[in-house]
Amino acid sequence: MKSIQTMNTIIKIIFFSFLTLFGSCSHHSETEKHQSKRNNVLNVRDRLKEIEMEDVLIGSIVRMCIIDDYLIIADHKSFDKLIHLFDKNDYSCLISIGERGQGPDDITLMGHIEPDETNRVFYVNDHGKNVIFGYALDSVLTNPLYKREVKMKMNTEQFPDKYCYLNDTMSIGITIIPTSYSTFNQSVARWNMETEEIIPMVYTNPKVHNKRIQIAASLKDGAYVECYTNYDLMTICTLDGKLKYNIYGPNWSEENGNTQHFGKVTFCDKKIIAAYSGGNRLTDEYYPTKLLVFNMNGDYLITLDFGHMITDYCYDTEKNRIILNLNAEIQFAYLDLDGIII
Repeated sequence: MKSIQTMNTIIKIIFFSFLTLFGSCSHHSETEKHQSKRNNVLNVRDRLKEIEMEDVLIGSIVRMCIIDDYLIIADHKSFDKLIHLFDKNDYSCLISIGERGQGPDDITLMGHIEPDETNRVFYVNDHGKNVIFGYALDSVLTNPLYKREVKMKMNTEQFPDKYCYLNDTMSIGITIIPTSYSTFNQSVARWNMETEEIIPMVYTNPKVHNKRIQIAASLKDGAYVECYTNYDLMTICTLDGKLKYNIYGPNWSEENGNTQHFGKVTFCDKKIIAAYSGGNRLTDEYYPTKLLVFNMNGDYLITLDFGHMITDYCYDTEKNRIILNLNAEIQFAYLDLDGIII
């Protein structure tokens, strides 16, 4: 009798252990994805089409974005005009604005530049004056005497230095969280431009230390994605900060070495496109030469290998093309995605 009871007890332990293990594996597979290979590589170097910038001299450190029919290039090294607007159809330069300087109409220390497509405005951070300027697109293009407006004054103690504008009451940005006198982590937060309220997102991957990230957010897709520069890791969350997926790449390790992983990330027609390096961040290998393409669930689709060092890029939704700034003999180029990404 005693042996039968003992056997029943053992069976129960095994059964409940199996249920626990099965439940854990099931939950794990829902949010945790490990990709051992990303070897669907397409060399697109010969498909690049160079963009001639006419007589406009643009430095090596730029940031680009698209708003309506216009390509905006912010030239952080320029000694005079810092912002150039181009017609995205033929890439002709329409106007250059934003004098560098200390004057009331100048930009002292230009930071992030962000389009507001709904209101046809683009925002420019001036960290010298601690303000965000708003430039009305139509006025910039038609009125040579136009004066930009101050969108808001920045809180110097806590402020998203990079952000994705969704509307006046919701942007998704990167904030700095000090961890000691000389160290810090980056964190994703919801930011209300009207009230200046900043609410950190609840989820952060517990395996990550010394967090350094790039982000993109999409109101249409109801999601944001953070890509880690110092880990082969991408995290997809809902706009209220709930985890959808952690995607660990082939080079994933909990050790934080000198390898540069992800760079800029963006949403692209129900896809996620992220620059990826895999090289030593202490050398020129820091620059990515390829873009990885994922679906909205983080499943890997294809690698676009450009064969050039990419310093920045942006996605033109209307034309379905990637516009690139390269550290190469070709400074600006574009790649049509029709027939490449379906």
